[in-house]
Parts: sequence; C-alpha cells; structure tokens
Amino acid sequence: MTAATIDTAGAPAQKGDGDLLLWIVAIGFFMETLDSTIVNTALPAMARTLGESPLMMHSVVIAYSLTLAMFIPASGWVADRFGTRNTFCAAIALFTLGSCLCAGAHSLPALVASRFVQGLGGAMLMPVGRLAVLHAFPGERFLRAMSFVAVPALIGPLVGPTLGGWIVEAASWHWIFLINIPIGIAGFLATTTKMANTRREVGRFDAKGFSLLAASMAAISCALDGLSEWGLGLAAVTVLLLTGLACLAAYWLHAARRPAPLFSLRLFRSQAYAVGLIGNLFARIGAGSMPFLIPLLLQVCLGYSALRSGMMMIPPAVTGILARRWGQSLILRAGYRRFLLVNTVLVGLAVASFGLLSDREPFAVMLLQLAAFGTVNSLQFMAMNALTLKDLEPALTSSGNSLFSMVQMLSMSLGVASAGALLTTFAKAFGGGRAGAALLPAFQTTSLCMGLVTAASAFVFWQLAPSAGRTSRL
Repeated sequence: MTAATIDTAGAPAQKGDGDLLLWIVAIGFFMETLDSTIVNTALPAMARTLGESPLMMHSVVIAYSLTLAMFIPASGWVADRFGTRNTFCAAIALFTLGSCLCAGAHSLPALVASRFVQGLGGAMLMPVGRLAVLHAFPGERFLRAMSFVAVPALIGPLVGPTLGGWIVEAASWHWIFLINIPIGIAGFLATTTKMANTRREVGRFDAKGFSLLAASMAAISCALDGLSEWGLGLAAVTVLLLTGLACLAAYWLHAARRPAPLFSLRLFRSQAYAVGLIGNLFARIGAGSMPFLIPLLLQVCLGYSALRSGMMMIPPAVTGILARRWGQSLILRAGYRRFLLVNTVLVGLAVASFGLLSDREPFAVMLLQLAAFGTVNSLQFMAMNALTLKDLEPALTSSGNSLFSMVQMLSMSLGVASAGALLTTFAKAFGGGRAGAALLPAFQTTSLCMGLVTAASAFVFWQLAPSAGRTSRL
C-alpha cells in the first residue's frame, strides 16, 4: 500500500466539485461550533419541559464538549484507516442521529445521552474535514481553502446564543436540534459524491493510551458534575478525582515507554508548547464558563427572555472579532510573557466583574462589561494559541495540534462543570433553592470564583522566558 491511496470514484475532479467540497466542510464546521453554544440560552426552557431545575442543566453542555475532547484524538487515525469520505459520512450520520435523539428526549438523562451521540459525530467533523481539505487543496492552496471554511466556524458561536433564544420563543427548544436534520441529510448525500476517500497507511492505534486519557477526562469531569447534579458525597467525588489523576499519571508512564504513543512526550520539550497547553487549560476554565453562566443568570435571576439573553452575547462576540484586527501587533510588541501575564489577569477581572450584575445595574454598564470581556478574551485566545503551536517540530505538528484541540474542548467542559458545581453549592449555602432573584448571590459568588481561577492561571505564563516570541509571527 502506498502512503496515500485515493478512491477515485469519490475524488473531486473539477473546480466546481472542489468548491462544493469546501462548502460541505464549512457547513460541518458550522454545525459543530453552533451546537457548542446554541443550547445555552435554551437551558431554562429545557428545564421547564423536563421538570428539572435550571441549575441542574449544565450536564447538557458538558456531555457535548467532553465527548468532543475524548474522541478528537482518535479522529485522525480513524480517517487514515477507513478513509476521509467514509469517516466524514459517519460523523455527519452520528451528529444527525444525535440531533434526532436530542429532539425526542423526554428526560434529562436521555437528553445527556443523546448529546453524547451528537458529540461523537462532532468530534470527527472538524479534524476530518480539515484533513479532506488538505488532500484536495495541497500546498499554498490549503491556507486559502482553510480561510474559507474557517469563517462559518467563527460565525457559529456568534449567532448560536441569539438563534437559540429566537427558536425557543418562536417554536420550542426541540427545533434547536431538528434544524440539523435536513442539513445533515444534504451534507451526507453531497459527501458521498464530492469527497475523495483518501486513506493512509497507519500503525496500530494506541488503544491503551486513548483509554487512559478518556477515562481521566471522564472521571475528573464526572467528579465536578457529581458535586452538583448527581448529589454525590465527598467520598465519591474524591474517589473519582483520584481515579482521574491516576489514569493521567498512568498515561504519562505509558507514553514514556511506548515508541508511538497517542501523544508523544517529546511535545513537552518545547517550553512554549508546555506552558501554552497548561495555560490554555486553566485560563479557559473561567472564560469558558461565561457563555453558560450569563444567559442563565439573565433569565433565571433578572427575568430576561430567551431571545434577549441570547442577544446579550452578541457584544462580546463582535468585540472579540474586532480585537483580532489589531491584537497581533500589540502581542508581538509586548512579547508573549508580558502580554499574557497582564491580559490573563484582565480576563479574570472581566469574569469576576459579572459578579456585580443585578437588576439595579445600568444597561449601558452591562454592555460595557460584555464588550470588555469579549475584547480581552479574544486577545487571550490569540496569544495562547500562537504561543502553543509556534515552536513545534514539523514531525510533531499534527500530534501537537490534536492534543491542543483536545485540551481546548476539555477546558470548556471543566469550566461548565466547575461553574455548575459552585453554583449549586452557593445556592444551597445562601438558601436560594430554585427561586429566581434569590439565586442572584449564588451567581455573583460563582462569577467571582471563576474570575479568581482565571487570574491565578497567570502564574503559569510567568514560567515563560522574558524574550519568548518577541520576533515570532502570529
């Protein structure tokens, strides 16, 4: 078998076919990123239908993002072994099936299980789609092609909260998932004819390493979620946390002696990669909890409608996009170390500032808070992403990028799980129960704690050399 084998029955031969391939991948990217945020504004409506407290709905978000984190590492090997077209078709089918199951769920456990199926498909959409574009548009054409398909991935989180709020008010939350079905069917049919089924010769999959990492992520996330939603006792939570840490340590020992582990420990020889990866994990926990906390706070405590709370997430999305236009020069002038030390603290302060939200706060001040958060958070992601990947050896680029993607999704899951655990704990402590305005102190204290966690992650970036990245491009 050659290094790459193409099933020409599905290979795009004309320019129009190549353009259609880009649209197929772009829509896949859009579906994955949209479903990461679209449910946030619908959680209170889901809670009412399912007879649950809104404070117990964070597992709907966690199930999706945690599944993405767990299965992203396997997506590249699966695509090389079974072919990009076959894998992408399977990803769309699983995502669409998961959407159907979500729409038909009549209980919270059923909805969480359905989100797991949806996340299993979503975990393969983006990395396999990127791989298909790389095969169809090699060399210099790849960057231009990826610039096109990346736009919908940026639009998904921008329109997700507002679209989710509008669907809840115009129809019901079930349509958040039902709209994926016709898109998924069309994408499946187009993929079968317009995407090449490229395969590559691969070695044996590191099943042991994958199992250890997946078990570690699941145990730690379940420990945090168990504090709030499942009502687990301290002993059970402690056992889960220790199990997760033990699995992580076991993977480290496994990777140290295996010739071709899932993620090579050689990645951590680069100080920039090691600091960037660990900093990403902890800095994103606080910031990643805000798209979950803010719409919930606005609806449950301040009486906002689903649509209005979703629209409140537009200012941080817009300012985040605008900040990318001038952020590069600012980061390079300051240097990675100095910039990340200062900006990480600013992100923490922005997160903590949402602890001041109340019905007495002027609307203009609230918009200013949201806009400021979107700006510093976008700059933080720019700097962390560039720092993490800039010094990787060419042979480690694919593995390093895959681990980086996994950590990004894991941090989102841990952020929502942590915020949910704190919110439930403080609600009980303050005696708020399920009441609306009485829960405000719990939300405020949770925001302050998540801001503190984010600001504390600046100590990770303190470990960078003062000259790190001053002459590097983003």
